[in-house]
Amino acid sequence: MRLTHFTDYSLRVLIYLALKGEKRSTIADIAERFSISRNHLMKVVQELSHCGYITAIRGKHGGLLLQRVPEAIALGELIRQLENGFTLVECFSDNNQCAITPACQLRFILQDALNAFLEVLDRYTLADLLTHQEPALIKLLQLDASPSKP
Repeated sequence: MRLTHFTDYSLRVLIYLALKGEKRSTIADIAERFSISRNHLMKVVQELSHCGYITAIRGKHGGLLLQRVPEAIALGELIRQLENGFTLVECFSDNNQCAITPACQLRFILQDALNAFLEVLDRYTLADLLTHQEPALIKLLQLDASPSKP
C-alpha cells in the first residue's frame, strides 16, 4: 500500500504548521522548505481548510494556521479523509472483472490488512509526530525560533 503524494504533502503541511504554532505561514514558505510545487500545495491547503484542519487567512497579514491543536488531529481520520478510497486490487472496485473473485480469498485478507493499518493510525495524532522530535524538525526545516503552541 502506498499513500498518495497529496496525503504525504498534507502531513508535511500539518507538521510545519504545528511547529510554527501561532505564527502564520504561507504556501511559499512551506513549498520552499519541502521543495514542493506551490501549485500542488495550494490544492492541499484548500482541502485541509475545507476539512477543518487549517485556517487560511487572506490578505496582507494573512497566512495559514492550524485550526485544531495537534493532539486533536487523528492520523487515521485524516488519512481516511484524504485518500481517494483504498482500492488495493481490482476486486475492491465496483468495476471488478477478475474471473476468480467468487473463490478468491485475497480480497478478504487485504481488507483485514487495510483495517489493521488504519487501526494503528487511529492510535496516533499529529502531536505524536512531533513528540521528542520537535527540536530536530525545527532545525531541519530551518525555522527561526521555537514555536508557540496553537
